Amino acid sequence: MTRLIALNKPFDVLSQFTDKGLEGSTRRTLSDFVDVRDVYPAGRLDRDSEGLLLLTDDGKLQARIANPKSKMPKTYLAQVEGDIDAAAIDALCRGVMLKDGQTRPARAARVDAPDWLWPRTPPVRYRKSVPDSWVQLTITEGKNRQVRRMTAHVGFPTLRLIRVAIGPYTLDGIDSGAWRDADPRNAWETL
Repeated sequence: MTRLIALNKPFDVLSQFTDKGLEGSTRRTLSDFVDVRDVYPAGRLDRDSEGLLLLTDDGKLQARIANPKSKMPKTYLAQVEGDIDAAAIDALCRGVMLKDGQTRPARAARVDAPDWLWPRTPPVRYRKSVPDSWVQLTITEGKNRQVRRMTAHVGFPTLRLIRVAIGPYTLDGIDSGAWRDADPRNAWETL
């Protein structure tokens, strides 16, 4: 039976089970949170990003979730520096030109700060003179640090980034650092 795990990856955690790069490293990895053998991340979530990361023991399912050709939507909440405006949202919805090419159009909308969000350690730097705002973005590709680069391109650098959904899977009910089993059949039903 295929195993699929939905993990709420905390900030400052590597999306891998070991930190082979540095001898004696104290950087946290997935092994600090998931004690299940033979599961591997289906895609990436940068160390400075938080939220939903799916892990599986099925290579085909892993490819289905992670491969941009499958166009499985990934939804993020981004806290951005500045008061994001309609022109920036419109540009994100059309797609923006990054150094490595044009992004596909995103679904983007300004949203209120989530009232369910856990505190981040360390907290995002607060500046009294610089407002911040939140945007929800759904993308169907996976360029390196894409959401951060997209928001910066339209003039609103990302301060905090949380992935809240991958296809039919969401963070709902999963505390930061916790995980639960998920139904792998749902990934095959998502277009």
